[in-house]
Formats: sequence, structure tokens, C-alpha cells
Amino acid sequence: MNSSQVRKVFLDFFKGKQHQIVPSAPMVIKDDPTLMFTNAGMNQFKDIFLGNTKPKFLRAADTQKCLRVSGKHNDLEEVGRDTYHHTMFEMLGNWSFGDYFKKEAIAWAWELLTEVYGIDKDSLYVTVFGGDKADGMEADMEAYHFWKAIIPEEKILFGSKKDNFWEMGEVGPCGPCSEIHIDIRSKEEKLALPGKELVNMDHPEVIEIWNLVFIEFNRMANGSLEALPAKHIDTGMGFERLSMVMQGVKSNYDTDIFVPIISRVAGLAGVEYGKDEPRDIALRVVADHLRAITFAIADGQLPSNTGAGYVIRRILRRAVRYGYTFLGFDEPFMFKLVSLLAEQMGEVFGELVSQKTLIEQVIKEEEAAFLRTLAQGIRKFETYFKDHPDAKEIDGDFAFELFDTFGFPIDLTNLMASEKGVSVDMEGFEKGLQQQKERSRKAAVKNADDWIELMTDVETTFVGYDSLEAQANIVKYRKVATKKKTIFEVVLNKTPFYAESGGQVGDTGELISESETLRVVDTKKENNLIVHLVDKEPKDVHSVYLAKVNAEKRTLTANNHSATHLMHAALRKVLGAHVEQKGSLVSPDRLRFDFSHFSKMSDEEIRQVEDIVNNKIRENLTGDIKQDVAIEEAKAMGAMALFGEKYGDKVRVVTFDPNYSVELCGGTHVKATGQIGLFKIVSESGIAAGVRRIEAVTGKNAEKFVNDQMDLLKAIKGQFKNANNVVNAVSNLLEENAKLHKEIEKLLTEKSADLADSLMNKAEKVGDALFVGARVDLDVNSAKKLANQLRAKADRVLIVLALTENEKVNLVIALSDAMVKNGYHAGNMIREAAKAIRGGGGGQPHLATAGGKNADGIDEAMAVAKKALEA
Repeated sequence: MNSSQVRKVFLDFFKGKQHQIVPSAPMVIKDDPTLMFTNAGMNQFKDIFLGNTKPKFLRAADTQKCLRVSGKHNDLEEVGRDTYHHTMFEMLGNWSFGDYFKKEAIAWAWELLTEVYGIDKDSLYVTVFGGDKADGMEADMEAYHFWKAIIPEEKILFGSKKDNFWEMGEVGPCGPCSEIHIDIRSKEEKLALPGKELVNMDHPEVIEIWNLVFIEFNRMANGSLEALPAKHIDTGMGFERLSMVMQGVKSNYDTDIFVPIISRVAGLAGVEYGKDEPRDIALRVVADHLRAITFAIADGQLPSNTGAGYVIRRILRRAVRYGYTFLGFDEPFMFKLVSLLAEQMGEVFGELVSQKTLIEQVIKEEEAAFLRTLAQGIRKFETYFKDHPDAKEIDGDFAFELFDTFGFPIDLTNLMASEKGVSVDMEGFEKGLQQQKERSRKAAVKNADDWIELMTDVETTFVGYDSLEAQANIVKYRKVATKKKTIFEVVLNKTPFYAESGGQVGDTGELISESETLRVVDTKKENNLIVHLVDKEPKDVHSVYLAKVNAEKRTLTANNHSATHLMHAALRKVLGAHVEQKGSLVSPDRLRFDFSHFSKMSDEEIRQVEDIVNNKIRENLTGDIKQDVAIEEAKAMGAMALFGEKYGDKVRVVTFDPNYSVELCGGTHVKATGQIGLFKIVSESGIAAGVRRIEAVTGKNAEKFVNDQMDLLKAIKGQFKNANNVVNAVSNLLEENAKLHKEIEKLLTEKSADLADSLMNKAEKVGDALFVGARVDLDVNSAKKLANQLRAKADRVLIVLALTENEKVNLVIALSDAMVKNGYHAGNMIREAAKAIRGGGGGQPHLATAGGKNADGIDEAMAVAKKALEA
């Protein structure tokens, strides 16, 4: 059974059990501050389990694209080393929201595996929760008895809390789970040792394939458990592992999911899979990571230096460095594999096909950039040995710097070190790694108390599209402490406050009661809750509050959001229909818009976009906003849907002239475009291959920007005595400056040559070498040039130059080539000499520099260097 059939059989089975088949949610999460990526099939139903949203249907099933790079068995650095763990994977799952529970979940799982897929019953084992004294929980005998009615008792194993009690996080819905494991070892191995002895023992051929979670508790902040009013089912089965079982192979990487990719990479590298373990690991890493990177970019997450983008960049760089180290790729190669992946999975995940060109461009550029960084790291590595020629071990701090700054995996550093016959201080490296993890952990710590609930079974009504004020009651609130500050989160039964989403920032304002005023510093959406972040704890919690949005900021934000829509349409007119939104920020001060385009915009193109937008503003187009439009109807209207965004069955359509701009959008907008006033692009730049960024301002901020530019131009003209053509005046000045600069360079060179001759005439004979020590009135660069001239004037010479500026002292030490060959090292010499000037430095064997603060120590520094000749 091929993998496509495996997926289809699963979905068809649960469709036959009256489950709603839902599409995969985006892998990149944009509205949950607790998660960067979808890491389980249940993520898109999280708000239902939390009780924040009522389910549209009681049963659901899907295949969900997931990404995991941390946690149990999911350390990124381990992926590829075994045969069954991955970064990106598909999770097949079925759910019940307060409908069926353990009995049906267990029976259907067994039916699907053994009767539909035809898996050998004797190869299967199940685990159930064995209880936990600390939590005061008994063993899950209910699940045990349901299983006992299906399979022999000896096939049922009790598991620990670690393996058989599932929790969403430190707080929230949780419950016991029952795992189904399969033993795919040979008959001989099974006879020698029963499979039940290897369950949950990390054996590569006795593995979990399906986890049935019985959500029936809520974990409180104090660690206690409370029973949920409704019980839910949440199951997850690894698609790749199931395909491995159905195709009779011993590794996920030997299935038709990975074999075509591994074969293509092996072909490009000119190697054969299965012949060399380090190369095999590299091939698996590339095949796995390609999927993670491609799906993330298709969902709108570009590689970057922060947040989710950093994770994607880290995954990509790991694949590139494995390709570089073990497969011989010193040029971009991963982008060539995107077409193959799109062919394989494009039918189920259409975004891979529609976004293919962008994905290829982004990956290619990222590969090229990292290969340049890798080359810098290699040069850094070689310099380390020039500076430490007698080193027997590479310093752990330096190994960590290569890892952290240049992306070197420690195994690459170890490999390069072994080639030089030295070892790496692994203890020091691990120390640096742990310190980095600890810094990251502390920065991310957020301690949230339990919600104090004042009203139950109440959903928030958002009235902010039509009003900026509302009478409201507090539904619940809690205290949240981070490293930097403590705030309180408040949920209301009715609110005009827009919660940050879709690129638009959250509203600010006030919650006012008869006895107090709470300042709302931000509004966020968390698990489908509109959460108001206030500056202090509510005291009058049972009172009615006036929820009042900051009207000025909301108006400015609406101006910028509507201007973003007008600009998006203008970009498509000027640059072409390939332009698609890839990210945005809409705030009161400005707007930022990321879009797909493969070259820098010309000044004329920018001007055309500005002209179109400002014309649409002057036309005073009415904003036509329709709520609760069926998604298919909205698409028929020409509304643009953004990749990486999750849309429901009903959407909101924002139109400014049906022939100009029609978009799906939940943000706030102007009633008519004339309100925007003026639109001005401030900057246009590239942020990734094939992705450009525009920053712009509107209204008063646009006027201020124009006025500031006019004031600047006026000031420049004033410097040129109001020349009629200020551009020519500046050009002439630059040309004159360049000529003068060349003349100065010429004079300095002549002065340096004369000074070199003068200093050599004063050189002192020390042993069989010459010593030149002098204070010079030059900058550091000129002093280095002078030192290079002097070192070429004699076969055996040591030069020490000192220069002072204000209270700062610099030393330059140089050695002739013959001196270097005899074992002298300028870098080592300057480190000792620099102590006299209370400074430090280093450099190459033939030339080194140092800086310090003690000018009185110059003579001593020269004496220290000179003494090296006398030794």
C-alpha cells in the first residue's frame, strides 16, 4: 500500500464513522503565543478543549502537518541519526468533542489497524496508564477492561505518567492515554525476546504508532487536577511510521515518502545510500529537513534571525552543513529538490505547487548565504591554529563560537580538529551550550496563575467594528508574571477592543468602573479568547466596566490597514499578478508590507504605486465590508486568500471598488478612503530571496515625513548658498573631495616611504637581527602599512611602532618572513608587550596590533618585544 493510499484509507474509515474530515491547519501558528508551530493534530482544536469555543461538529478527523524540534525524542541534532524520528511529519488523527469516549476510540483503532489495514494482531501491544501516587490517580482500569475484551491480557502493559498521561502544557486539559505499539522485528528476534520487554525502550523496531488520549481533567496552576465538564478524545498516529509498517520496511526513510528524495540527493552527490553510515545520516537529514523548510515557507514563514524564522533557518543550515561535510556540496543544492517534493505531495497540500517558485528562490538564497558564512568559519578555524600553533586541544569557548556564530555543528569541528591531530574541549563546549539554553529558557519564562472565573460558559462578543465603547462584565482574569514585568489578563463578555491578529496591532485604552480605571496596554488573542492586558489587578470585579478604546490610535491604525489593501492592489498592477502578501504590520504610526517579487523596485515603480494609492484616496472610495460570507462565495468575488492563514467556513470580505481591491480580512478599516489623507512610501528593501519589504506612512505621519524631507533639502541648499541645482553642487563637492583624498593618500605614501628609510637608518642590531622601535604620528592603518614596508627592507628585522591619540595607545609589531620561519610570532609577542600599556591584542605571525590605555608603558612594551630577540 503506497503512502497516498495509507492516508486515504484512514480518512475514509473515519468519514464512515460520521467524522467531519477537516483540512490541515497551517504548520506555522500565528495566533497562539504559547506555540510557534503546530506540533500535534489537536492544536487547531485547542480552544475547544479549553472551553473557549463551542465545536461546529462533535466528531472530526484529518491529516495534520506538524513540526517538532524539541522535547522527547525530538532534539533537532538527533534527527537523521535514527530511522523513525523527524522534524516535519504528518499526524493522522480523530477527535470527539464531548461525544464518544474510550470504548469507541479503542474499538475503532483496533478495527482500522487489524481489519482494514490488515496488520498482524500478534505484533501489536497496548499500554494504559498505571496510576500516579503524587497526583492521587488510580490506574486507568476502564481503558484496561475495554482492551481486555479485544486482545489477550498479556498484550496490555501498564505505563508510567511520563509515557501514559498526556498534558497540553504545564496547565490546561489533560488525561490518561493508551498507546498502540508494534513489533516489526524478525520471527527469530521475537522468539528470543518478547516484544513487550522492549515497549517504550527506544528500540527502533518496537515503536509506538498510535496514541489515544482520553481528555478528562484540567491541570491547575497549583498542580491539582479538576474533572472537565465534558470528556474528549484526541488521537494521533504517525503517518510516516504507519506507511513504514504497511510497506514492510524497517525505516521510515525506506518508504515511498522519503526514498525518491534520498535517491535524488544521492544522485546529485554521486553517492549510494546504504554504503556509508555518516553519508546515510546526511542523506536522511537533507530529506527530512527539506520537508520542514518547504512546508514552513509555503505557510508564509521565511527564515530569519528571530522566533519561528530562526527555527526554520537553523533547520535549513543543519541540512546544508551535513550536505557540505559529508556529501561534498559546496554550492546550493536543496532548492533543486523542491519540484520533486511538490510532485509527491502537491495533490494533498496544494500550497507546495502554487508557492514552488518562491520556495526555491528563498532556499537557494539561504543556502548561498550560509555557505559564505561556513567559509568564514573555516577561515576562522584556520586562523585559530595560526594563532595557537602548539595547541593540542581546541578551546571549548572557541568551538561554541563556531557553533553559535558560524553554524558549525560540533561534529564538523571535531572532524576538522582530528584532521589536524588535535581534540576539542567538549566539556567547555557543552558548558557554553547549556548557558545559552539557560539564557533562552529564562527569557521565555512566563508564570501564569489560574484563571479566576466570575462567569461560566460565556463567549466574548466583539463589537469593535461598529463601536469603540461598550458596557462589559469581567468573565475571568489572572495574574501573569514575566522576567521584566507583571500584568493582569482580563476577559470580558463584550468588548470593542481589537485583538492583535492579521498583522494589525491590538487596541489600547481603558476599562472604567465607578471605583477604578484599568489601563489596557495591549489586546491579544489567545486560544480564541480576546485577552485584555491591564496594568493592575481589577478590584471591583463584579462591577460593570466601560470598555473604551483609544479612538485616535484606532483611527490611525485603520488608516494604515486600509492603505495596505490599496497598496497591495497597486503593487499587483505595477509589478504583476505574482505579487502576494508574505507578512505585514499595521500600527498607528506606520505600515509594513512584505510581498513576493524577485527584484528591487525602481524609483519609477515606487512612484507609480504611490500615485495609484493617492488617486484611490482622493476618489474617496467607500469601504464595503461584508460579514459571514461563505468562503467559496468570497473567492468567487475575487477575494485574495493568503497562504499560511487559516480561514473558517464564513469569512469577512473588505472591498474598495470591486474592480480594484477585494480581500479576506478581519481587521479594522476606514469607512471611505479619503480619511487616509496622504500615502507615502518611506523605504523598499529585500528581506529574503524573492521577498521585498515596503514601509510606508499615512495621514499626519506622511505629511511630517514630507516636511522633514523638505526641511532637510532646504538645509542642504543653505550649505551651498541656495544653489539652483543642489544635486550638481553635491556631486561637484564629492568629486572634489575624491581628488583631495587621492592627493592626501599620495602624500602619506611618500611620507611613509621617507619615514621607513629614516627608521631603517636608525635600526639597532640585536644579535643577528635588526630592531626598529619608534613612536609615530600616524593612524593605525598607516602604521600597519609602514610596518609592512619596514619588514620588507631587511632579511631579519623586528618592528615595534607606537602611536597615541588622546588617552588611547596602539602598538603594531611586525616581523620579516625569515623571522617567522625561525619561530617568531608577532601575535604572541604583542600579547606580552600589550600588558605594559594595560591592553591586549593579537594577530598573525608576521603582523599584529594591540590597544591600551597606558601611554607611560610604551618604552616598557618596546623593551619586552626587544627582549625576545635577546633570548
